[in-house]
Amino acid sequence: MSDQRIGWLGTGRLGTAMATRLLEGGTTNLTVWNRTASKAAALVSTGAQQVDTIDDLTGCDIVFTTVMSSPDLLAVTLGPGGLLTGKTAPKVIVDCSTVSEDAAKEVRNAAAERGTAMLSAPVSGNASMVAAGRAAIVASGPDEAFEAARGYLESMAVSVVHCGPNEEAPLVKLCHNLLLGMITEALAEVVTLSEKGGVAPAVFLDFINGSVLASTFIGNKGEAIRSRDYAPTFTSKSLRKDFDLGLAAARALEVPLPLAAATHHLIQTAIGYGYGDDDYVTLYELAARAAGIERGEQGA
Repeated sequence: MSDQRIGWLGTGRLGTAMATRLLEGGTTNLTVWNRTASKAAALVSTGAQQVDTIDDLTGCDIVFTTVMSSPDLLAVTLGPGGLLTGKTAPKVIVDCSTVSEDAAKEVRNAAAERGTAMLSAPVSGNASMVAAGRAAIVASGPDEAFEAARGYLESMAVSVVHCGPNEEAPLVKLCHNLLLGMITEALAEVVTLSEKGGVAPAVFLDFINGSVLASTFIGNKGEAIRSRDYAPTFTSKSLRKDFDLGLAAARALEVPLPLAAATHHLIQTAIGYGYGDDDYVTLYELAARAAGIERGEQGA
């Protein structure tokens, strides 16, 4: 792996954490680009090379992308100066973003015309989980692209699953994020019910964490509820975007998702109450408001 030229496009919190694991895993030829150049400073300080344009990445063997949305992915691959619009193109593009099936398919088809293989490889886990080696990746695309990227993916995640040859991975990741939202809403509701009945959230969560329902996810979100610390690992606005995409996929496949649809409305309500840029566990604050629970300021 070490003799391949690796590019990384998008060095936000998640992209930086993933690329850092590549460097820590022995990747010595890593080149990075980000729209806001200063956000690549941490990677440069640990051994990456920084370039000024996306076109400077097109000579790489593999380019990983981590962007915020489907339009962003289309812009950095098919837009002016994109990965697939120059004189050269990477051998493999690995997109680790959470995007729509249509966007992934459009990029995959354009990549194939340039002789570039496309792998969709979205990540389960925030930047902290990636840094701790606790992330999971689901990938789809041609077998040869998966095998070319597999070693790098395994250095970034404890679990790497290849689920199909086309756009299966974006759908799996959207299903994953729908489940995240629904579980968080369920947790918010039952914590609120017990709280309204006189049981402190910490006591209820201690019980859940010692029961058959205990999980890493409930433990982490429970800690945020205990402290009312809503520093974002994933914002309500970002979760709304994934619910928009997931429910659109469900309509296209004629799959009813009544629980997801109800949660979607509650996420929108939380955003309306001003929690859009906070962590989506603020669904708990929304449930408490609806139950008429009165208390001090956040963090009290």
